[in-house]
Amino acid sequence: MKIIDAAATRNALAVGPLLDALNAMFVQGCEVPLRHTHVIPDPATGASVTVLIMPAWQPGGFLGIKTVNIAPANAQRNVPGLHSTYLLYDAATGVPLAQMDGNEITSRRTAAASALGAAYLAREDASHLALLGAGRVGSLVPPAHRAVRPITHVSVWDRDAQAAARVVDGLREQGFEAQVSATAKEAVANADVVTCATLATEPVVQAEWLKPGVHLDLIGSFTPQMREADDACFASATLFVDTAEALAKSGELLGPMSRGVFTKEDVRGTLADLCRDGRIRRSTQDERTVFKAVGTALEDLAAAMLVWRATQGT
Repeated sequence: MKIIDAAATRNALAVGPLLDALNAMFVQGCEVPLRHTHVIPDPATGASVTVLIMPAWQPGGFLGIKTVNIAPANAQRNVPGLHSTYLLYDAATGVPLAQMDGNEITSRRTAAASALGAAYLAREDASHLALLGAGRVGSLVPPAHRAVRPITHVSVWDRDAQAAARVVDGLREQGFEAQVSATAKEAVANADVVTCATLATEPVVQAEWLKPGVHLDLIGSFTPQMREADDACFASATLFVDTAEALAKSGELLGPMSRGVFTKEDVRGTLADLCRDGRIRRSTQDERTVFKAVGTALEDLAAAMLVWRATQGT
């Protein structure tokens, strides 16, 4: 079995090819059972680690299994809050092919899926992106969105001002006009696209802060206990999800649905619907579009296949 380290995994996942691979996989499809989720408590601290096990396969093609450990309390330990590994197999024989860096796959496919949603839903002239959450995934969102929209300006907010400053420095090196915002409200005030990439359990963005025509991109919450946007963000908005699993997994959606803000029938479709149809777009320049993602093993498999082929020279 081949070991593909973080650098090789990262080098194989350039934004353009990754966007194409994700779009193609959403169109083609693959087998994706519901993820396994387990919570491991730490009695000594009261904190916990959430474990996700995410398989996907194409019969006669590739089989991939990702394991993810999420530990929000690691922020106080100066340790990343997410760690993952990815194993790729031959689906016809079960033979292990490669172990890849799951962190690179997860963060880069998450940012790319965010941009893929924006490619269909954000205004064509969107140039200002607000980034709430300055972690590993957040830092990758602006360059991913720049591949689909003319993003030139980025406002960054994080509870950790130093983390926000580090992301801003990196974005400036990539040619963005970027700045740290003192508050989330300040960051989103004039933004065309607002991306929330946090591990928040209470809303970090409120609808009253958003200007007309904004595309709200929610990619942080993936458990029933997590949420990033208040209920009003969903009222009278055009809502898409990455997969139907989001409706069962994310507190972002479960909470508002339980309070009657919207119903499952109000969800316009999934990322697969957007990719397969290609004609679905916002109806007006002033409508609010919302894309809610919890991540899917389909994206992981698409990214892993891209890595495998790149490192095999095929």
